[in-house]
Amino acid sequence: NLMINGKFIVLSMTNGRLAAFFQQETRPRMSEFSVRATILSRYAFTTVSCTLVNSGSEAREGIFEMQIPVTAFISNFTMFIGDRVYHGEVTGRQRKHEDTDRKNRYSRPTDEGENGVEIFRASGVIPRKTEASFLLHYEELLQRRLGKYQYTVSIRPQQLVGKLRVEVNVLESSGINSLEVLPLQNSRNRGRENGEDDASPPPSTVVGQTKTLAKVTFNPTVVQQAKIARNGLLGDFIIRYDVNRDLSVGDVQVFNGYFVHYFAPKDLPPLPKNVVFVLDSSASMVGMKLRQTKDALFTILQDLRPEDHFNIIGFSNKIKVWQQDRLVPVTPNNVRDAKIYIHNMSPTGGTNINGALQISSKMLSDYIAQNDIEAQSVSLIIFLTDGRPTVGEVRPAQIVNNTRAAIGSRFCLFTIGIGSDVDYKLLERLALENCGMMRHIQEDQDAGAQLKGFYDEIRTPLLSNIRVDYPTDTVAQVTQNLFPNYFNGSEIVIAGKLFNKTANSLHVEVTASNNDKYILLKTDVAIDLSGQTRAGSTSNGMENSGHDQNYVERTWSYLTIKELLTSWLTSDNKEERANLKERARKLALTYNFVTPFTSLKMKELPVLADLPKEISSSPPTFSSQCLGSVPGKPEELSIKVTKTSADGDPHFVVDFPLNKLTVCFNIDGEPGDILRLVSDHKNSGVTVNGQLIGAPAPRNGHKKQRTYFRSITILSDKPERAYLEVTPTKIIVDNGKRLVLPCHRSALIASKDLKVSIVAHSNVTVSIGGTISFVVLIHHYKNPAPYQKDHLGFYISNSKGLSTSSHGLIGQFLYQDVKLIQEALEPSHPIAGSWNQTKGVFVSSRNFLKLKGRMVPVMWKQRKVYNGEQEVDCWFAKNNAEKLIDGGYKNYLASHPFDTGTSSLMENRL
Repeated sequence: NLMINGKFIVLSMTNGRLAAFFQQETRPRMSEFSVRATILSRYAFTTVSCTLVNSGSEAREGIFEMQIPVTAFISNFTMFIGDRVYHGEVTGRQRKHEDTDRKNRYSRPTDEGENGVEIFRASGVIPRKTEASFLLHYEELLQRRLGKYQYTVSIRPQQLVGKLRVEVNVLESSGINSLEVLPLQNSRNRGRENGEDDASPPPSTVVGQTKTLAKVTFNPTVVQQAKIARNGLLGDFIIRYDVNRDLSVGDVQVFNGYFVHYFAPKDLPPLPKNVVFVLDSSASMVGMKLRQTKDALFTILQDLRPEDHFNIIGFSNKIKVWQQDRLVPVTPNNVRDAKIYIHNMSPTGGTNINGALQISSKMLSDYIAQNDIEAQSVSLIIFLTDGRPTVGEVRPAQIVNNTRAAIGSRFCLFTIGIGSDVDYKLLERLALENCGMMRHIQEDQDAGAQLKGFYDEIRTPLLSNIRVDYPTDTVAQVTQNLFPNYFNGSEIVIAGKLFNKTANSLHVEVTASNNDKYILLKTDVAIDLSGQTRAGSTSNGMENSGHDQNYVERTWSYLTIKELLTSWLTSDNKEERANLKERARKLALTYNFVTPFTSLKMKELPVLADLPKEISSSPPTFSSQCLGSVPGKPEELSIKVTKTSADGDPHFVVDFPLNKLTVCFNIDGEPGDILRLVSDHKNSGVTVNGQLIGAPAPRNGHKKQRTYFRSITILSDKPERAYLEVTPTKIIVDNGKRLVLPCHRSALIASKDLKVSIVAHSNVTVSIGGTISFVVLIHHYKNPAPYQKDHLGFYISNSKGLSTSSHGLIGQFLYQDVKLIQEALEPSHPIAGSWNQTKGVFVSSRNFLKLKGRMVPVMWKQRKVYNGEQEVDCWFAKNNAEKLIDGGYKNYLASHPFDTGTSSLMENRL
């Protein structure tokens, strides 16, 4: 018997199989795994949801494990275990842990390939016959490499999952091009043993795309999962894309006092390179590592341009230089001789990292000084090793100091670590302190390709000495704006704050060198105060990413924290490091990011027992007793709901109490369409959008399909930003801190200006500022027919706080005056004297509503509202509310759930 993690495993053949089978059957089963991501101008928000079911007869531990990109910040985590809710709160980390975290975070990589990952792990004891759900949120700014942005999400349930879905939505205002979905990737080629070895997307992948929007879904059945991997998926789902680039100065986006500037010029002649390759040839490089390194270098040498210069240094105990004290031009003979030199390298001895860096730095510095080429070319060292310093100077801090002094900011150092024994922290500091990058490569069959891929990122420098300036009296807290080099296929990103939020333009200047040419780019970026701005284009109306701050602001905070962490990592000054740490900690707390200076503390939230719902006569009242987020005396809520609503298929009802009239109409939309229900962003700051889901129509019906509301999104921008998204299964509330709650539990979330009351399985009431209230009804079917879908209904309770300029399918009627006009019919008219069964009278007139000078033909009808339990008499406008609503159906389509309608590009939709 062998005990592993507290469990006995029987090693006999027969019993071993039985034990393994028993353990697999009794562990909590994953019933659902879903990922939903939204990428807004390269900034990605990812939500991972996982449900584990304990069907056993005793409590068992449920483990949620997720690989996330090392560049990402976790912003939230929530656990639902049975009836208990645990919510993660980002807090300052205890001082005693910080030095350890500084070492641990950077001393060992957790990646399995070119892009690093970190492991997030959470566990909890799941009671018998109970399920647990885990919700993880993280954010990242996508980096452009080799001309592509890459979004990667880990799918590693390691078991077949009944419901597995990945949905990625991309919104790029400058336009999307060359979007592709890769096959499931795994650095060790796991998880595809039965899959075809091709470049096609995984089975069930669907891609929808317009000029500025893309939606990618991956929704494999259990059978499809089993064909990919018998024991469950184990790989990365990867999307790559790029954006259109029409402006030389780049893409500048401004919103609500913040800006972000993306600069990635193209069509420039490449700069000559002066490169020294420094290769570890110590004994530990024996075998596959050295063989793959040699093969990659053969290819890299072949890619050098005729105007480049290069040299090669091999190091172990001794430092061996191919061409003494010089760099040679790229000629066929020199490349041939270099390949022979590399081929003859043999692994032996220890690792003199300091000596190799000193000699290579002196060689390159002397070459630059002797040839006076600093401004006409790009110089760099590419340093590769698989181990730690064992010969000469072995103290990492001293090696860093020596290298910094030797390089003297004259060129950049790029470091590559191969295998698991490499000193990750040392290589990272060497690169960061000398304007380079560090890449960790696993020792496997793909290492050579990864090494070549890293070189490809820096093989084509286009600009040097780049400086991006903005007027000092206009901007503040700008992130890094000086860059030594720009390589083709990459991107420079700068963000900052605006002093004057009401300014109508932002001046941008970019200066750089291209060989012997001095480049100066200038522009005044027009700022559309009603929304986001992109240089040279109109706004796209992107108001909110679904978080309390807009994505432009969060991009700024992300970049600022990253730069503070880098400065803290490379600083040796105790006082400076303490100041950097405190600044990063405060910013991370403000934006709810988990960093080396903050931690995620789990707190149990009060959850209420399900309470009965009371519905009175018209108008109905929803009553419940709910505890606030802070324990205290129960508060009784009584919300009156008007007839004004959008519910069902969807059927719209608008009440005109002053005119004693009720008007109704239908909207026959398309599944996936997002309808503007209330649009008052410029005045009260409130916007309500509803997204449709489709279902087959009943047999023998007059409709081809039915549509229902699958989600209702309520945004409030005044006095503080907040948003709420309701679906039939969960409610997401973000009024400074993001909270995800299920619909089957009652709860109350209250702040100064926002109150959200949830009545389990019934409704959600949202009150804004005490003068605006909405109610969202939750419709569930126990045994739904094919044409029935769980859906939502939207009702207005209090509209006093909405302005007279409100618009949207419902909002436009809140303050309108309407008049019923009835024209008597001649006895000879075809419908004169016919029977109106609904009203129970003979038809003797034609009926019109006079609204804004328009005459809208209507007919008398009855509508069921309030969960279908009550009927409302109304005047019905046919033909998709033609003439009743301003404009047509397409004028009410939003591009995304958080679209506030402040854009001239609202017609762009997925």
